[in-house]
Amino acid sequence: MKYFLILLVLISFQANADIDRVRVDKSERKMYLLSDGEIVKEYHIALGANPMGHKQQEGDERTPEGEYILDYKKEDSSFHRAMHISYPNQEDIANAEKLGVSPGGFIMVHGQRNWLGWISPISQRFNWTNGCIALTNSEMDEFMTLVKVGTTIEIKQ
Repeated sequence: MKYFLILLVLISFQANADIDRVRVDKSERKMYLLSDGEIVKEYHIALGANPMGHKQQEGDERTPEGEYILDYKKEDSSFHRAMHISYPNQEDIANAEKLGVSPGGFIMVHGQRNWLGWISPISQRFNWTNGCIALTNSEMDEFMTLVKVGTTIEIKQ
């Protein structure tokens, strides 16, 4: 009974925590939801198929690195729900211009491709996106509930 009560308190805290930052560690393939600097939730993630280094251009299959904003939710995605990351920023655009390429865009945190959620026990073991950050569908539902539009996301190698 004691452990059941502790579990209820933890679930209640998690559900009511004010998430003020999302941190992604690409090398660990982990995403952390933080409230006042404390980790509230941890997810195993899938990244772009070429995850090493910062996104340089459209089609490089890299997940960007840096600090961005989760700036809108997308419920009519080709994937199970999505939240947009504000990539590219002005620095990303300037770097792409120097290289003479498009920086790309439309980078999201999203669930599995529609109608393929059942394969997530396998797909989440690989980096398979075009540069996005993927969760299982149930994790994406939880993420969308806990994280508000306007939250900062920090992505590092």
